[in-house]
Amino acid sequence: MADSPIRVRFSPAPTGYLHVGGARSALFNWMYAQRTGGTMVLRVEDTDADRSRPELIKAIHDNLAWLGITWDEEYLQSDRFDQYRAAAQDFLDRDLAYRCDCSQDDVKARFEASGEQGGYDGHCRDRNVQPGEGVVVRFRTPDSGVTAYDDIIRGRVEFDNATLEDFVIVRSSGVPLFHVANAYDDLDMGITHVVRGEDLVNTVPRVLLLRQAMLGPDRQDTPPPVFAHLPLIVNEKRQKLSKRRDDVSVGDYAARGYLPEAMRNYLLTLGWGPRDGGEEIRPIEELVAQFDLADINAAPAFFDVKKLDHFNAEYIRALPVEEYIERVQPFLEDTDVGPIDPDLFGRMAAFVQGRVRLLSESASFLDWVVGEPREPSEKDWNKVMGNSEEKLAMTGNVLDRVAERLADCDWTPEALEAVVFGVGEELETKTQMSVRMALSGARSGIPLFEPMAELDRHVVIGRLRAARAKL
Repeated sequence: MADSPIRVRFSPAPTGYLHVGGARSALFNWMYAQRTGGTMVLRVEDTDADRSRPELIKAIHDNLAWLGITWDEEYLQSDRFDQYRAAAQDFLDRDLAYRCDCSQDDVKARFEASGEQGGYDGHCRDRNVQPGEGVVVRFRTPDSGVTAYDDIIRGRVEFDNATLEDFVIVRSSGVPLFHVANAYDDLDMGITHVVRGEDLVNTVPRVLLLRQAMLGPDRQDTPPPVFAHLPLIVNEKRQKLSKRRDDVSVGDYAARGYLPEAMRNYLLTLGWGPRDGGEEIRPIEELVAQFDLADINAAPAFFDVKKLDHFNAEYIRALPVEEYIERVQPFLEDTDVGPIDPDLFGRMAAFVQGRVRLLSESASFLDWVVGEPREPSEKDWNKVMGNSEEKLAMTGNVLDRVAERLADCDWTPEALEAVVFGVGEELETKTQMSVRMALSGARSGIPLFEPMAELDRHVVIGRLRAARAKL
């Protein structure tokens, strides 16, 4: 039960996957409800029957749950069509709306003939159009005055009513548009704060006009909800994030190995930061305690994947190793070299954990242990093994001696380390990188000797000799 009258809502349309912009809006609503002890409402805008699908509603549930965003009430707008139709009919009965049979081509032709540009011209306002095929219902907007509201983030926003066209509120199919549904639901559900993206700013005057009409003359003192329009999220080119151009699906980030707490923490930085100016990466409870809508910045927020990767790496490193092992398991089942044995990974986990940015990268540190070594680039090979006769001769000597000593030494990380560094002392040269390159095909990775001990003796010696031959 909520402890305050604050009521916020997240209203996704189940016509596609949940993108990071929608997730950010849901998160900011949830943060404010948590901060104030208010109620979080999930209101699914499934009025578009042709594009809304049950599996997409489930995906919204799953993505929100993955982020740790909870809600207190849930509604489907498709269950409330009768209320929206009744509201639209009431507008018709009170002459606040009228039927229109103009097609888009009709509207366009009239403007072309007049030499002007604009939207609908009110052609059917006084024509008394009757119900029929292709007939929509339009709201009669005021011809004068101003529709205004105060936005917590953007300040005073005003719209000249003379510039607002008579907009459609019921499609020709009889389905009310989302403006009617939103105005009705916000009023009926007692929503006190509307927190959403700034791309919806231009819909506010329509919703406010509809709300005033629903209230009637005797209830005009009922205050509208408080609006807070969040800044746009942009890419590195400062362009608005696009589903066609950018990686924006929350589900895709989960599948690539981002931790939900890292993604949640990072999304919070897109337009907001802790009031005390301290570290951005901190427990969610501390962030909730400082969250305030008034502190949100109106400037566009850059979705910086490198910064998100940094957040994720920090969160991975902070996990207890047992929890890291548990969370990484799904990413060990389907790798380029086949499934990785959980017991093997458990023995190597502590070495891998501090080196990955994503859970999905974990398996790559052991690919040479469970499969063949990768093929190094010519640049890396030459840098490690040498490209001069003197350097190549020394590397060949190192590989020969290490392979020889490994034939009868103890097969433990400590013994292997002693052999490799012992050869280095004898030859007065560095040995670990050339051995690593021979065994793994890479210049760097997790500490060498623990995974090296997981390989059979003949495999290690065989790879050393193969690298020697390649020289």
